Amino acid sequence: MNLSSLGKAALINAQNNLQTIGHNINNAAVEGYSRQTVLSQTAGATSTGAGYIGRGVQAVTVQRAYDGFLTGQLVKAQSTGAALVAYGHEIAQVNNLFSDRTTGINPAIQHFFDGLHAVASAPADAAARQELLGRAESLATQLNDANTFLHSQRENINLQLHTTVSQINSYLERVNDINQQIVAAKASSPHHAPNDLLDQRDQLVSELNQLVDVKVHEQDGLFNLSIGNGQVVLGGTKVFPLEVQPSDTDPSRSVIAYTSAIVDGEAKMVQLNDTSFKGGQLGGLLSYRSESLDATQNALGRLALGIAHQVNSVHADGFDLEGNAATDFFSFKLSAPIPTGAEGEPIPQLSINLVDSGKLTGNDYVVEFSDGNYTVRTLPNGAAQVIDDPSSFTVDGIEFSFDAADQAVEGDSWLIQPTRHAAGDFSVAIKDPSKIAAAGVNEDGEFLGSANGDVALKLAALQSQKVLGNGSLNFNDAFGQIVNGVAVQAQQNGTAAKAQSNLIQQNYAAQQRVAGVNLNEEYIMLDRYVEQFRAASRLIDVSSSIFDTLLSLRS
Repeated sequence: MNLSSLGKAALINAQNNLQTIGHNINNAAVEGYSRQTVLSQTAGATSTGAGYIGRGVQAVTVQRAYDGFLTGQLVKAQSTGAALVAYGHEIAQVNNLFSDRTTGINPAIQHFFDGLHAVASAPADAAARQELLGRAESLATQLNDANTFLHSQRENINLQLHTTVSQINSYLERVNDINQQIVAAKASSPHHAPNDLLDQRDQLVSELNQLVDVKVHEQDGLFNLSIGNGQVVLGGTKVFPLEVQPSDTDPSRSVIAYTSAIVDGEAKMVQLNDTSFKGGQLGGLLSYRSESLDATQNALGRLALGIAHQVNSVHADGFDLEGNAATDFFSFKLSAPIPTGAEGEPIPQLSINLVDSGKLTGNDYVVEFSDGNYTVRTLPNGAAQVIDDPSSFTVDGIEFSFDAADQAVEGDSWLIQPTRHAAGDFSVAIKDPSKIAAAGVNEDGEFLGSANGDVALKLAALQSQKVLGNGSLNFNDAFGQIVNGVAVQAQQNGTAAKAQSNLIQQNYAAQQRVAGVNLNEEYIMLDRYVEQFRAASRLIDVSSSIFDTLLSLRS
């Protein structure tokens, strides 16, 4: 190995380092880029009589600064953070809706009962009766508007699910494409890692995790991805896309389905439970819907049903200004059961009726026919109870009755959400103030006259009576329970989101200490390899001078 070859080897090594440093500087601000360094080693030595004389330096490969554990921690933290942000954005809107106690449902309840007190004090006063109807209409409007807001938020979540799933499928295709590029690069240069492609793939997986929590399984240089409980969405070179579908049990509810298999070119989709998704924006939206939105809308519906049913029950004992028997003060209805049966097969009709609003829980139920028996179960995790007489049975104040119960077939089921839309169906049935049944009767059942307000007093007394929650809540308590529940969830989410943000920053800092580009260090290394380049050039120059000297001696 002559001086010229030594200088050339050193020159090439310095040039490789300078190019790599330049690459680092150029990509210092690129998200997901890992600092690269040239791994150099001695080129060995040649044995001579004077000992082993070195043959210079050689570049082995270019390696990236990467720690899989730290990167995994950061990706997991970011996925959880994205879920909390998505959840927080939705719960904050509902918290704002209910948090103002000067407007909305709470004062509307108070004003309605103030109106009842006024009618009780002056039962024949047309102005008081008209004012009471106006306040009742205001209460109905507030309940309707709150339910409309919650329903629109539910529809918006359905739209967000479509957008998010579309983005997820796009990321899966991009990861698959990068997978194939990496395999091709490793095949063409098996001893060197395609660092930039590896960084790009890691960054795509990181961004994908902010949409949905995915698990990575690397095999033969390929990333295989799965979600939920192990459902594969990218296996080998095949993408198994997700899809948003109407739920089999509730068509108004959008759910996520994954491709379980492809048969004859057609994808077989299987719907997943909302609880299968814990991280990412998708997990946050689904968690909010199942944990908060459903419960809040059900509780609001229970309040509406409670007010309507209790007021109607007392009002039914009264007589109006003309001495006529009372009609319903409020109009309400329970949400109809949603049947699910074998395609094309008739299914028995299930009807529900409210018999005791004090026992309403705000829960959803599912009735199923299996092994020759009907069972009822409280959602989501209640134990199944066998129904002895399916023609008529009562659960939590709701009477269930089947028409042609003996015609059910294996697998038939009915989803019951009795209070889900009740606040939207709440309205004032009386339009004529004279029809308010404020008067009572004497011991002989005789009408006490238009100036009597006994029933109006009983109606006004409902405000403080604990008629909901099995005797534990009055109307204001029930609404306060809704407000407090939403506020607690919003506060818990905010606290968790702040803590998660700090954790993300800590994990990011730890990951960047290993993989990040420090420009000050790069400047120092740049000067170092510039000097090495100059020294190598000087070595070649010395070699050339020695060669010229030797030639001149010969002449």
